[in-house]
Amino acid sequence: MPESITPLQARKLVLGSQRLPPVKSTASATDATLQAIEHLGYIQIDTISVVQRAHHHTLWSRNPGYQLDHLDELVEQKKVFEYWSHAAAYLPMRDYRYTLPRKNAIASGKQKHWYEPNKKMIKLVRDRIAAEGPLMAKDFEHKGKKTSDWGSKPAKQALECLFMQGELMIPCRRSFHKVYDFTENVVPAGIDQREPSQEEYARFLIRRYLEANGLGLANEMNYLLKNTKKLIVSTLQDMLLNKEVITVDVEGVSYFTLAESLALISKPLSRNKLNILSPFDNLLIQRKRMQALFGFDYQIECYVPEPKRQYGYFSLPILWNGKLVARMDCKADRKQSCLHIQHLALEPSLENLDDFFPALQRDLKSFMVFNNCTQLKVHRIGPGRISKKRLLF
Repeated sequence: MPESITPLQARKLVLGSQRLPPVKSTASATDATLQAIEHLGYIQIDTISVVQRAHHHTLWSRNPGYQLDHLDELVEQKKVFEYWSHAAAYLPMRDYRYTLPRKNAIASGKQKHWYEPNKKMIKLVRDRIAAEGPLMAKDFEHKGKKTSDWGSKPAKQALECLFMQGELMIPCRRSFHKVYDFTENVVPAGIDQREPSQEEYARFLIRRYLEANGLGLANEMNYLLKNTKKLIVSTLQDMLLNKEVITVDVEGVSYFTLAESLALISKPLSRNKLNILSPFDNLLIQRKRMQALFGFDYQIECYVPEPKRQYGYFSLPILWNGKLVARMDCKADRKQSCLHIQHLALEPSLENLDDFFPALQRDLKSFMVFNNCTQLKVHRIGPGRISKKRLLF
């Protein structure tokens, strides 16, 4: 029978593994950012910018000394690179070889790319990068009458096909636009470029997931990773037999974990520290998991028609005292240097508001600095008649 742990212990295990609240680091601020990426395994990239973009926000939540130029620095230093996890992401360069199963599957046609390869355009893209060096999609725009070959859209598709199958990588971005270059010019010497065996790949996915998330189910470990479900399930059974993983029971659900991770349960939670999280934070990205472990029913509503939104366009989950206790729809007006809280929605389970609001005020001050805002405007707090003065500094 698996060892049983309580829901509170399960949440402590998850949060300790996610390094939330952030753990103190003696490393430089940039190295602390690299440590966070290497520990979490990926940082999802997103373009929504009503507040600082998700990749910056997630790292700021783990590293109080985070600066927006850290990612550019780490990419330039070839310590981090862009590719696909469950979505577009920054990945540790040390894990480069574990992107090869997907790349080679796409290159061989075993796995479909979302763009149909245009062989003529792909050749043109290769030839131009070989002749001119790294290029962006807009460098392929035709200045005269657009044609099917030189219009920007086909070139962008060709670049993305070559990127996803591993021929091209992104050595940098310019004004958030991708720059593409040949992989051999981007991967540094000394990085293992051998494709892992299926067993190596599955063990990597399992260990990486459990190290970053504390505990998990098989279907959480293969989340949006095509053609990995059976492999992960069978490898988990082998690892269980070899005692590389163990199982723990949480209210009748059997989760996999690493034996060494259970020590995190005995570490105290920070009772006063509050974290304003990105909707794309690694902790939150699997919504069913958050419902099961934290009782937090969350949906990002930027993709929901406005009349149907319950909480707002881009509500940010709030973690406090080991629980997800609220969500806060925010918008940074950068011209006016004002952070607008359109709607702060408190969970029904949230108690002790006299402690919660001072904790939120403290993190809001840092969040405002992070978003280059000097003013705060609160529009709505709910449910009930909670005074907006609760959040005035």
